Amino acid sequence: MSTDQTPAPDSSPFRPDPGARDEAPQFVLPLVVRIERAAPPPRTDALETAARAVLVMLADERSVGEGEWARAVRDWQDARIRKVVRRARGAEWRRAEALPGITVTGKSAEVRVFPPVPLDGWPKDLARLQVSGTDLDDPEDPPPADPAAPVLWMNPGLDMSAGKAMAQAGHGAQLAWWELPDEERAAWHAAGFPLAVRTADPARWAGLTAGGLPTVRDAGFTEIAPGSCTVVADHPALR
Repeated sequence: MSTDQTPAPDSSPFRPDPGARDEAPQFVLPLVVRIERAAPPPRTDALETAARAVLVMLADERSVGEGEWARAVRDWQDARIRKVVRRARGAEWRRAEALPGITVTGKSAEVRVFPPVPLDGWPKDLARLQVSGTDLDDPEDPPPADPAAPVLWMNPGLDMSAGKAMAQAGHGAQLAWWELPDEERAAWHAAGFPLAVRTADPARWAGLTAGGLPTVRDAGFTEIAPGSCTVVADHPALR
């Protein structure tokens, strides 16, 4: 129940400063969120489903060892850990579902995750999908997170599109996965990767970032400044 490679802290794929990872061939993990015009998913549900989709990909038997996706996953983890979220509906979604990947369903959100592809080598049915337009809202405030469950705390001071926030939530889930002992990984996997995504209380944010939990500092490719702290991954086994 372990990924093939777990980056050391000083070689984090999310660090904003250039390093050896920038010299490796660059790959990206594509995620596609289904957004039908008449029934878009709530924002929080989409973020949580995207984070779970990343974990499902990492834990899938095809992504490790001699699995059919393992080489692509290793190449992706050797470079910057990029995730790009695109949106689809109708026939676009059906074409995306026909490609090799895994669809993960939340309360109403659907996200399909695909094995990593070269940065400039997207399948045409994914490359034609739009990145913009993933602005989603919660019709009502999400309930408080269960303190006994993993929580991905989002930076309350950053304004991110839903697509960007979905990618960041995926980064946070991945960092937690890397840091967990094998036994805890197996337990999380067996439970179906329960987790919550919540925006942190501004008064708690500084303490969360200084508490030794896995923290995503964005490389600044899109939307926000390099080095911005976007997510703190608060898994009970890491506290």
